[in-house]
Amino acid sequence: MPTPQVLFVTSNRIGDCVISSGVIREIGRQIPGAQITVACGRPPAPFFRSAPGVVRTIILDKKKAAGHWLDLWRQVRGTRWDMVIDIRGSALAWLIPARRRVVYNRRWETGLRKVQMVSRLMGADHDLDPELFIDARARAEAAAVIDPQLASGAGPGPVIALAPIAHQPGKSWPADRWGELVRRLKAEPRFDGWRFMLVGGPGDHPPAAPALAEAGDRAIDVVGKGDILASAAAIDRADLFVGNDSGLMHVAAAAGRPTLGLFGPTEWWLYGPWGPKTRTVASNETRGQFAPIEALSVDHVFDGVLALHDAYITAPDARQP
Repeated sequence: MPTPQVLFVTSNRIGDCVISSGVIREIGRQIPGAQITVACGRPPAPFFRSAPGVVRTIILDKKKAAGHWLDLWRQVRGTRWDMVIDIRGSALAWLIPARRRVVYNRRWETGLRKVQMVSRLMGADHDLDPELFIDARARAEAAAVIDPQLASGAGPGPVIALAPIAHQPGKSWPADRWGELVRRLKAEPRFDGWRFMLVGGPGDHPPAAPALAEAGDRAIDVVGKGDILASAAAIDRADLFVGNDSGLMHVAAAAGRPTLGLFGPTEWWLYGPWGPKTRTVASNETRGQFAPIEALSVDHVFDGVLALHDAYITAPDARQP
């Protein structure tokens, strides 16, 4: 019998790709031995290179007049797919030959968390927890950036990872407040000897600068130093994570790191980090109400970091993976 073929059309955003990453394992459960082709945006594409069953990743670079969908159709129309999963809800699944089609649409948005919506879409009888597929190459790339900085300045010690950037408008907490947060954490006895690792993508250095400056010789700069999988490997070395509502926040939660997500005018109750060691702070803590992220004070975030530390670092056995 021919090897089953599955097409998984996922997001152009890192966070959404992480949130729906449990689909990969579920495909293997539903169709053992399937060869999976993933179609996604360029930034999250490296995330899938070592995912189980994935044999090909097709990059969807957005084009005018939906030209990227035409390009994808041309690349996949010649295959008889055993399953097509499209969490972007496009028409593509209906335009190619497939034995089974699983297509997202708005009727799934019933107030459930996105992980739960995707799980129900797949017909799973349990929540499909996000998963990272970090390979040896990514760990080596992260080590090549982090280890020299530890040797030359920061030295060994616990690490708090900070992700001060979110690329959607209105999601980034002001850069100067990240600097003030680091200043206060350095003076806090709980964080005596801790290292401050700044993570982010290319172009994120200006907003990260205040936090790096405040961290001084205790800083570890991983901003723009690798792709998303290398960034995931770096975050996996941290003890705590604090970041804006962003892809890296979801990466940290999927890695099992104690994670604090910072929220402004977005639904923290729907899109907060997923997992048992996750918390959020928001500019408006009332469900269904919003405020600009600039309304989120340093005091509020600082208290949230201390609570995260006390729950998952100080508590007995808290640092077990």
